[in-house]
Amino acid sequence: MEILVIDVGGTAIKYALMNDSAQFIEKGSLPTPKDSIEHFVDVIGSIYDKYKDEISGIAMSMPGLIDSERGYLYTGGALEYNCNKNIVSILEKRCPVRITVENDGKCAALAEAWKGNLSDCNDGIVVILGTGVGGGIIKDKKLHKGKHFVAGEFSFIIADNDGKKKDFSRFLGAQSGVPRLCKLVAEAKKLNEEEVDGYKVFEYANNGDEKVLEILDDYCFKLAVQLHNLQHIYDPEKIAIGGGISKQDILFEYIQKNIDWIADSLPYVMAKPQVVRCRFNNDSNLIGALSVFMTTRN
Repeated sequence: MEILVIDVGGTAIKYALMNDSAQFIEKGSLPTPKDSIEHFVDVIGSIYDKYKDEISGIAMSMPGLIDSERGYLYTGGALEYNCNKNIVSILEKRCPVRITVENDGKCAALAEAWKGNLSDCNDGIVVILGTGVGGGIIKDKKLHKGKHFVAGEFSFIIADNDGKKKDFSRFLGAQSGVPRLCKLVAEAKKLNEEEVDGYKVFEYANNGDEKVLEILDDYCFKLAVQLHNLQHIYDPEKIAIGGGISKQDILFEYIQKNIDWIADSLPYVMAKPQVVRCRFNNDSNLIGALSVFMTTRN
């Protein structure tokens, strides 16, 4: 029997029929409902109906603070209708099979630890650069969640302690999320923000645009500072960077340049973060969700 694996995002619900070796048999996607949990359950139910005679269960990746053992969402990320819901119990009424759920950033970390670029590590960190900064922490080849399930919620690291500001701009999610990079490039190029996405930023960068390269360098310096901090808090073997922009070689060039600069500025020789690219991008949450299903007891 195969497993139906579902990755719930703010815009789309991606799904795949997979086997226990993480091979993809079939893929698809549907728009994510914005209005209600009832609509959400209907959409998940429609995917289940398509595969119900072929699967042994459903493995899910979702945004939010999640107690995966209980199947409980304390928060739902952008999907506020999922806050304070036992999503597994709710979905099992519509889809009467075994269901597991885990946070999306943590699923990305599990994918790298299981079959990706952290598979040779006991301890590692995954940092996902997206709308914010997500990820997960691997300890002794297992996911470390923390007391309140916030381990790996890197968006909420305070990156700017200059004054007592009460807005989100001081947090890492605002400063190192891709929208911030796009906004700065749009301002520099005197374009509307909606005209600049990650593809456009790196089109400029790869073509040698000096102003955009300055912006990218500053962006990577601020990110490198936090990678340095994570290295000296946790001392992982590797830090894997994911997200759409992680496909860009120039991003890693500038991250490494700034890691080296920080290391050279220290009065002592200390460990530098060993930064690698995540092996899986769009499929990482699906593979990680499958890992949870495979390793969780019935």
